[in-house]
Amino acid sequence: MQKHPGPGGSASRRRVVVTGLGAVTPLGNTRDEFWRRLVAGESGIGTITAFDASEFTTRIAGEVKDFDGEKLIGKKESRRMDRFAQYAFVAAREAIEDAKFPEDPHVRNGVGVVIGTGIGGILTFWAMSDRAHELGTWSKTSPFFIPMLMSNAAPAHISMAFGFRGPMFATASACASANDAIATAYNLVAHGDCVAMITGGTEAVVSPLAVGGFCSMRAMSTRNDEPMRACRPFDRERDGFVLAEGAGILLLEEAEHARARGAHVYAEMLGYGQSADAYDIVAVDPNGDGVVLALQRACRSAGIAPTQVDYINAHGTATPIGDPAESKAIERAFGEHAYKIGVSSTKSMTGHALGAAGGLEGVATVLSVANDVMPPTINYEFPDPECTLDYVPNVARRAPIHIGLSNSFGFGGHNCVIVFGKPTG
Repeated sequence: MQKHPGPGGSASRRRVVVTGLGAVTPLGNTRDEFWRRLVAGESGIGTITAFDASEFTTRIAGEVKDFDGEKLIGKKESRRMDRFAQYAFVAAREAIEDAKFPEDPHVRNGVGVVIGTGIGGILTFWAMSDRAHELGTWSKTSPFFIPMLMSNAAPAHISMAFGFRGPMFATASACASANDAIATAYNLVAHGDCVAMITGGTEAVVSPLAVGGFCSMRAMSTRNDEPMRACRPFDRERDGFVLAEGAGILLLEEAEHARARGAHVYAEMLGYGQSADAYDIVAVDPNGDGVVLALQRACRSAGIAPTQVDYINAHGTATPIGDPAESKAIERAFGEHAYKIGVSSTKSMTGHALGAAGGLEGVATVLSVANDVMPPTINYEFPDPECTLDYVPNVARRAPIHIGLSNSFGFGGHNCVIVFGKPTG
């Protein structure tokens, strides 16, 4: 395969590669376990255990399991982190160790951290509010309430723990938060501002407050008796998304720096495309105009032709309107080639982790490119005449993947598509 020229075909930007991956997910709390179960087509969705959900119309979620923050991070530090920050911290540590990234302080001065989250410390908000009502006073609010609540707590803890002194902040664009973080991190490396970036997304929202809100919107699946079959992207019988949580983290590194230190390279990040629907605060534009723009801009940024795309990790939330809109947008953006692209939704196995979704799916897409494997869309049983693409139904597929895309779209009309390719010379 020819050498990728870089964004917009310009050779002036530095090439950016992925040298580390970390994951905390409903399918397992390591990168390898996550990938193994994805490829096996297993579901991480089950009945909610975090609280008594019997009063809700939806009582299922993709929960992270067997995660002990005190054991993994330490008693003192973990108690100063909301769950969403704990997930990000553990996944980031795995990515850093996976990359065997240098501990040299001079190198780490040039490393930044940008992490996306759609909501932030909602579990802390809920717990502190509940405690205040029980005590009948707000004067006993913990001094750690604000530091635990704030969205930038996740990148801040990572920066402090590992001595990364580059740009450090959070992105918040609903379910596109992680992809927007990855795009931002990519720019900082590509333009030479940083030698590497820790990036991705994190979320921990399985709570009465969040479940109640989404139930009121009638956005989630109510297939409570069959949790593992509930999330059905692109299937005719889909009835809404399944809420999830977790963190997916990528270490992006300047290609020459990675090569000089002999780092293992999973894939190259070639570019990204962003757009706005300019349509509605929560509803999907059924025409998919914004998604078409994001897909087209992603290909242009990466300097690739649409016909070079082999695989798309779809946003694919299993909502009645969203899935056909995304499917039709892919058809419009890629024309006849759309029917030759493997399109799968790994949310069928993890559920929808909101601001962490793009992080989980970014890790999955990088591993797809690295291993030439397309994870399946499970629970695909009844074809929908409005969704006519190849959704890699039910069983993973081994196939050459030179170029893979990861789609993320969020409430407010945020669209971001990330492009990964095989590493080249």
